[in-house]
Parts: sequence; structure tokens; C-alpha cells
Amino acid sequence: MSDNFKWHKMKDKDIPAVEKLLRENEDNYVNACGRYLSRKESNDPVWLLKKQNGRISSLVVSSRSALMPVLCGVNKIPQPDFLGGFLNIKKIHSVQGLKDEVILLEEALEKTGRKPADKYDYDLMELNSLRVMLNKNQKARSKEAEKLVIRAPVMSDLNDLSVLQAGYEKEEVIPKGSVFNPAASRVNAEAIIAGGMVLAAELDGRIIGKINTNAVSFTRYQVGGVYVHPDFRGKGIASRMTYEFTASLLSGKRGVTLFVKKTNAAARRLYLNLGFTVKSDYRITYY
Repeated sequence: MSDNFKWHKMKDKDIPAVEKLLRENEDNYVNACGRYLSRKESNDPVWLLKKQNGRISSLVVSSRSALMPVLCGVNKIPQPDFLGGFLNIKKIHSVQGLKDEVILLEEALEKTGRKPADKYDYDLMELNSLRVMLNKNQKARSKEAEKLVIRAPVMSDLNDLSVLQAGYEKEEVIPKGSVFNPAASRVNAEAIIAGGMVLAAELDGRIIGKINTNAVSFTRYQVGGVYVHPDFRGKGIASRMTYEFTASLLSGKRGVTLFVKKTNAAARRLYLNLGFTVKSDYRITYY
């Protein structure tokens, strides 16, 4: 990339151009858009790659302890010198985004002495039409799946939901070598209930599954936190839960995005059967 491009910290005057860039490229960056919209400005700076004429070509969203590149197809970036000082102020736990773009930040972080602790590759999937999902042939449901009560959990369900959230985090979120934090996980479960965009699957009075959104961007939802208790897997419960939740989101005229580990064959098959299509390669690199 030309030396004419430099990294700058976003200022108020940049916001219209930043949001225009994010809206134009939203399909590939739902997670970054959602984090941008929910950021705490004093703690979550946005870094812009600008040309001398002031045009913004790319950006990096900082959200809590994550960095999310929005490079819009740029395959080479100047060394982000801001990272050196930034790492002295704020710990970076992960880099998340399109795989090729995450690799560019991995290389930049390595030059500051930071080496990844773990990496996970995903399929970024999308579904934009309720009609597509409704036209999909649904396999016969099990007795358990038919008996499910799918409902929004309330705070009195916190203990049950916390168990599922803990299981989800241990299986899908926490990188190798990290220590699970039960208190933080319970806080996450409470925030999910309070946020309201979550459904629980109840069987015979027991909550055995959950699904929620983990990002809301300008015109899309990102689904995450899909989890069924191990004792009830293989019965079509995740399929019914995901079907009903996704249908409710699509009925609001927004698209739906998710990312699923490439190694999770059962989950990939479930989403493809519901009508999701693979859009891009996604990666989360942990530090």
C-alpha cells in the first residue's frame, strides 16, 4: 500500500464517513458494525486508514478487548504504529473478522512481540429471506423436539440459563489454556436475558437449550450462543430452536448472519439445511 495512507484515531468529524463505509460493507462485518454501534467511545477507539486527501479506505474497531478489522478487501496495510502504544494501555484478547484481514493484523501484532495463543476458523453464513427458510424441507422431528416450549427466558430462569451459558463458553468460546470464570459467565447470562433477544427451549419444565443474538448492526442480526444440553443432543432440538428464532428475526425485515466453526460438522449441516449460505472465511485469533 502507498505511503500516502496513514492510520488516524477517529474524531467526531469522521463519524459520517465511517458509518457510510460500514453500511456499504455491512454484510461482511456485522460483528464489527455491532461492536461499533455499542462501543464506549472513551475506551473503544476506532482507528482509520486515511489517504492524504482524507478519504477513509479501511478501519479497525476496538471493542472491549477485541480488535476487528474492516479492511474492505485491502490486502496490504501499512504497519499500524498505533498498536505499540495501544498495547501499553489496553490488553488485546482477540482479533476477529474475515480470515485474510485477521491475518494482516496477526502479522502486525507479531512485530510488536505478540504471538497468538490460539486460532479458530469459521464459515461466515447468512440468510436474508424468510421465504427461503420456509421453503426448506424440514426433517421429521423427534418426540422431544415436538414437546418443546420455545419461549423468552426471564430473570427467574437465570440459574438454568447460566448452566447453559457456561457450557457454551467452555465448548465454543474459551481458548485452550484459559481459565473459565463462572462469575463472569453468569454476568453474561444475565446480560443476555436483559437484552431480550434470546429464546430458551424448555422440555418438561427444564430449560435445555438457548439461542440469542450477539450483535445487532445497521440492518442485520448476528445469531450466536446456540447451545443444547449434551443429554438432549441429536434430537432435532437445536434445529427447531434455531428455526423459530431465525424466523422471528427475519420477519422483522432484517438479514441474519452467524459464524460457525469449520470443524463443527453437525452445526454447519443444521444451518445449511435451514437455508443459510456460506459467505466468507472468518477467523478469531486469541492472545
